[in-house]
Amino acid sequence: MKNNYTYKFENTKKFETAMDKYGWLIYDEVVPLAFIEEINADLEAAYRLRRTIQKRNGIEEDMKGTLHHLLEPGNFGFELLSQLYCDAQIRHFLKGNYILNGINGVINLHHAHPYVQKVHRDMRSFTGSLKLMIQMIVLLDDFTLDNGATFFLSGSHKTDTKPNELKFFGKADRAVAKKGSIILFDSLIWHAAGKNYTDIPRRALTLSFTVPYFKQQLDYPRFLGYEAGENFSEEMRQIIGYNARVPANLYEYYQLPNRRMYQPGQG
Repeated sequence: MKNNYTYKFENTKKFETAMDKYGWLIYDEVVPLAFIEEINADLEAAYRLRRTIQKRNGIEEDMKGTLHHLLEPGNFGFELLSQLYCDAQIRHFLKGNYILNGINGVINLHHAHPYVQKVHRDMRSFTGSLKLMIQMIVLLDDFTLDNGATFFLSGSHKTDTKPNELKFFGKADRAVAKKGSIILFDSLIWHAAGKNYTDIPRRALTLSFTVPYFKQQLDYPRFLGYEAGENFSEEMRQIIGYNARVPANLYEYYQLPNRRMYQPGQG
């Protein structure tokens, strides 16, 4: 099946055109398959941990197959971010510096009905031409029509009106692509994960990036530790959010410019 939403990775101009017209696009087979297998291996233990917490807190049914906040010491998260996949495109879309809002995963299982299969958009408020968030999907398995390739209602990022399910599933395009590919999409677009009709789990990572003043889903600098950030490169400090922290007391607030929690250039 030929996909009309697939583009060359390096072309920023085509990225801008596609994101404006459709609200999403695919970069084929960007991430090395050896690294994809490392990620898949890490997901097993990560899912067991999160599943235990989901069940303990009584939210297991709606969260089946979902893994949140995968930036942890010893797993793939830091290596993935350090590769700066689509950095130029994200900077172009958000018009400058950006930070990680969330790094999550989805294991699309046969007969499962997680919240991601509902028609939704990832920005609750409609901001029109003001772009605050962009999403990235890293395909850990092939996305096919049978195993739940994501539905995107192309062009719907330009309207605040949620489509009814009949219209959405009748007109939406499918993100059919190979393992290792990357999908970028405007967080305002209406979309939904497809149902997996096969017996083999279909896996993916979902990352969101925002302008630096947008609140993160998890306070990654505090979660990882402020001291840990001193060992990161400048690029990693920026993306993880170390340059856009909120002071928790007057001592943290009253600092020389180079030691302030919220650094210049964050918007």
